[in-house]
Order: sequence, then structure tokens, then C-alpha cells
Amino acid sequence: MISVNAEREGPRWGAHVPQIRSDVATMTALAVAADEAGLDNFWLMDHLIGPGAPRLDVLEGWTLLGALATATSRIRLGLLVGCNPFRHPAVLAKMAATVDRISGGRLDLGIGWGSYEPELGAFGFDGKSRKERAGELDESLDIVKLMFAGEPFDYDGRHFRMRGAIGRPTPVQRGLPIHIGGGGRQLTMPLVARHADWWNCVGSARERLGELAPLRGPARISAQYAVGLLGTSADRETAAAWMAHHLPEGGWGAPLIGTPDELVELLRAEREKGIEMFVLRFHDYRDPAVFRRFMTQVAVHVK
Repeated sequence: MISVNAEREGPRWGAHVPQIRSDVATMTALAVAADEAGLDNFWLMDHLIGPGAPRLDVLEGWTLLGALATATSRIRLGLLVGCNPFRHPAVLAKMAATVDRISGGRLDLGIGWGSYEPELGAFGFDGKSRKERAGELDESLDIVKLMFAGEPFDYDGRHFRMRGAIGRPTPVQRGLPIHIGGGGRQLTMPLVARHADWWNCVGSARERLGELAPLRGPARISAQYAVGLLGTSADRETAAAWMAHHLPEGGWGAPLIGTPDELVELLRAEREKGIEMFVLRFHDYRDPAVFRRFMTQVAVHVK
């Protein structure tokens, strides 16, 4: 096993690249470009349909992670965040351990209790309250960690019961990082404090970061940002229009749009709030060159 708890200087940088209206070759090229550019994480979404665009093609996230793991060498991979109702926790643990093995220990396990109601209803995962889904996630993470230990176990919960279960092989990583996403004070933050290595603050909750952060327990903070990296200030209107259409503030929060120098100042201010990982959704994320531009023109100046 390998440990993933080594400290490093400066923030971590992740790209969130949704696999919607795309194909395996394109997603592989983007992951390789992010890897070669020096980003720390490459995140996919976990949806059965595109949010707000149900007729568009959407590749399944875990299967695609396995493909990307074979094409990349350094960058960490994951779903931000996985939808817990889609998978039994024992199956989830087996999938995670397998992808961690394929990648040589580069998986981050992102998970949430499932909050996109139209999707849950469309595929028959509805019928449970948000509180019940949060309770299921609590038990699921108990089971995932027991599976990762690689020893036989029994489990008696309200939602899951198991007898003589075992997870083999175990992940490559000792202490595979768990990221829990959300911004709910009553349902999400107690799960973060109990289970998470990282709290992923969704963009819509960033304005409440100061209120929510003390509730996270020992978890480190990551946060999501829609980013428009401009070549010139003349591109501002185009980037802003794309953000307004594709990434309304309700999900990703107020976008950060600017030239490299402007983004450096904006991200430095965010860094001062205690954020250790930036999860970025670039407005031109389908252009592989954006990753290198960001890392060489912006990231190196944010400490």
C-alpha cells in the first residue's frame, strides 16, 4: 500500500470536465493534457443523464475512469461527486478498489447523497427523503471503509445488513481519500465531519464558507469555481455569456472571469479563506491548451 497523506506546498488544482456530449477519445485527450500540464486532479461527473439536457450523450463515470487511468500516469482521478443512490456500497467499494489498482493508487473517492431530483425520479431512485438518503450515505461510507480494510465483517444498519462480507483486493492507497460534496448544514456537514478527508464546498455554498467550515471536523477544504481564463480583456463578454448560459450561479456560484493577472488576485483572495484545493470548470474546457495556460500563467503565482 501507499500513503496519500504527504504534505505539499501550495494549493492543489483540479479540472472538472463533464463527460457530456463527448466520446472516449476526446475525454482521454483532455485527461492526458491535464496530466501533462501539471494539474493535480481530473474530475468527472456522475450522472445518468445530463443535468438540464437529458437527450445528450453521457458516458458512465466509473467505467470512463478506468479508461483514463490506463492513459494517464500522474494525475489523480475521481467523480465529483459520485451519486450514492446509484450503487450498493459493497459494489461501490469494489469499483473504487479496482480503479485504484488500475491507476496505481491515484483514485479520490468523491461521494454525495444524491440531490438531483429529476434524475433520481427518472431512473427509479426516488421515494426516499433527503434525510433518508443522507442516512444511507452515512452507512455506505461505514461499509466502504470496512471493505477497504480487507477483513471479514458483519454490518447491521437501518439501510444495509451484511454477513461475512469482505473486500479483496484492497485499494493500493492506505487511507484512500474521501471527498464529500455539498453545503447543507444539517444533512451534509455532519457526514463530512465523520467520514471525509476533504469537504468539497459546492459553488452555490461558497458565500457561506465561513459559516460552514467550522462544521467540517478534520476535513480539508476544496471548493468549486467556474473559471473564464481570458486571452485578452476583449474576450470577457464571450466568456461571461457562456457561463451565464451553461453554468448558472445556482450551481457553480459566481464565476471568476479575468486575464491571468486578474485571476491570480481573485484566487489568492480565495486561498486566504483556507481553501486547499481548487476544482475548476473552465469555460473552454474542451480546448486541451487551457490547462497548460492556466498552470503556467495563473497557478504558479498563487501560493
